Amino acid sequence: MVFSETGMLSKSPDFEYRAEQQQMAGEVADALEGERSLVVEAGTGVGKSLAYLIPAVEYALREGKKAVISTHTINLQEQLIGKDLPIVRKLLAEPFEAALLKGRGNYLCPLRLRRAMDHGGDLFTSSEQEELMEIWKWAEGTRDGTKSDLDFEPSLKVWLQVCSESHICTQRTCGPRGNCFFQEARKLAQSARVLVVNHSLFFSLLNPDEEVNENEPSGFLVPNDFVIFDEAHTLEAVAAKSLGLRLSQAGLRFDLQRLYHPKTGKGLLKYAKAEEAMACAQKVLEEADEFFGNIGEVVQFGEWGRECRVRNPDLVENTLAGPLRECWTAIEEVAEETEDDTRKSELMEGARRLREMHGGLKMFLDQEDGGSVYWVEKSGYEGTQFVLMAAPIKVADRLRPILFGPDKTCITTSATLGTGDDQLTYFRERVGAQHVPAVKIGSPFDYQKQMSIYVMKSMPDPRDDDYEKMLIHWIERVLIKTEGKAFVLFTSHRLLRSVAETMEDFFHEHGWRLLAQGMGMPRQKMVEEFRQDVNSVLFGTESFWAGVDVPGEALSNVIITRIPFAVPDHPLTAARLEEIEAEGGNPFMQYSVPEAVIKLRQGVGRLIRTKKDEGMVVILDNRVVTKRYGKTFLAALPPAPVKIVP
Repeated sequence: MVFSETGMLSKSPDFEYRAEQQQMAGEVADALEGERSLVVEAGTGVGKSLAYLIPAVEYALREGKKAVISTHTINLQEQLIGKDLPIVRKLLAEPFEAALLKGRGNYLCPLRLRRAMDHGGDLFTSSEQEELMEIWKWAEGTRDGTKSDLDFEPSLKVWLQVCSESHICTQRTCGPRGNCFFQEARKLAQSARVLVVNHSLFFSLLNPDEEVNENEPSGFLVPNDFVIFDEAHTLEAVAAKSLGLRLSQAGLRFDLQRLYHPKTGKGLLKYAKAEEAMACAQKVLEEADEFFGNIGEVVQFGEWGRECRVRNPDLVENTLAGPLRECWTAIEEVAEETEDDTRKSELMEGARRLREMHGGLKMFLDQEDGGSVYWVEKSGYEGTQFVLMAAPIKVADRLRPILFGPDKTCITTSATLGTGDDQLTYFRERVGAQHVPAVKIGSPFDYQKQMSIYVMKSMPDPRDDDYEKMLIHWIERVLIKTEGKAFVLFTSHRLLRSVAETMEDFFHEHGWRLLAQGMGMPRQKMVEEFRQDVNSVLFGTESFWAGVDVPGEALSNVIITRIPFAVPDHPLTAARLEEIEAEGGNPFMQYSVPEAVIKLRQGVGRLIRTKKDEGMVVILDNRVVTKRYGKTFLAALPPAPVKIVP
């Protein structure tokens, strides 16, 4: 056995035998051999990636199948490609190809770049042309041609004019050249035995309505494949977004201004000298402002809310339908008269986007899908733009047949799938995997020695007037105990900012650096700065509760300011709660509590990342000891000593 104390991995100087890793690898291998699905929770430190990669690659090579590995974060994708898969390749006698495929819009298309350079005067302002020239210089030396390889963040307008697009950058137009980054990545992905993607891309490539060829084995992305979802705790959220609808006022304006921008006089239609189509585009721009303005007058947002649920169809009159149709018809006529294939493809892509918006508007205003919830969101810094949203209420019903059907092999894993029960019932029900076997594997870490958990019972209720004052009091006391070195996790951006501003003098007095989310520094940069400055303190919200890995002394203290209950008035959350209540269930205990338990586990999980780590978790929410449901939270935490502080 590869993972045994004397197995192939034991020859590596970095190998450390873990019974939990060996158990997980055996469970994954058995599921693959039996061509069945599996749900696995494996605690932090198990070494999940190798535990599923080695049996997956062995099986794929032996049976001639393709292994699709889907993750939520870029960091894990890069770890799989750059670190874990090379280890697997060394261990196995048979060589294999592995490919990382990103979304098409991440790749530069050299053909579109050349066209943009040739006609930049008609498409871009002078500053945008300077940016285009920087991309041109970068393109000469880039390895993979993806946006993440650029040393600056290109403006959306410029990048979308040079990146790969499905109806423009095709195998026929770009494939034969051999220099198109996306087409080359696509070829590698097709031939690779292991394909690494993210969850969003997986769902965008998945076509559940595609007719199955009876002579071919079934699959997800290609015939005869199987999929392993790592970081599967995000699966429901990503699927709801991917299977839903998003129509953005800013996005429509952007698409139209790519065609023709009245103020700058630039755009594809200007280059084509299409006066009638330009007038149509300008008309849609004007009508769009009026249409979305009408929506802003009809919907009622709360004082702090950025979402408003739409319960009935025909929210406003669809005044955009006619102008959109006129515009794409005019563009298509221009395209038909265009002899240049690339320019024709660009115009047809612009028309296609307008058709897509037209269909989406009808779907939203008619509320065609009775199983979805519809709402309007404010967007933009000042909240003056709007986005029309829809999402399926019960994702499980959509995912069950496409992921966990009888002829599918789908393995889902994460360190935080369950709420305390061995059967991982909550997760399985949420993603439609009720019939799929579940395995819960613990962590190899010694939490009794490595971690201490403190609960401050004297903290007032979050609605109390003294709550923020007492919160600051306890944060200060706890930070002094560990001399900084802490993550302070919030559930509210407003509260984070208020506490950060109040504590400025405290941090100055102690000479500790405060890194607060929302103060201008990118997330990844904040984490890097935190790692380097050993006494620093990081204040974070949503994105810092999971997916952040800071081993060592730099993170010795995780402070949880509040139980992370989802905001119950968000339209999607509210619709899910209503659905449970309509079925005779208890929405709070069946949805709100389990969701918060999983998120709390993720937050607490930031602390101990290796066997050498030590530290404390402080929970500044007394509801875990004063409310009946509190024992559910404590029972789901790692088996570390818990001290209730009066």
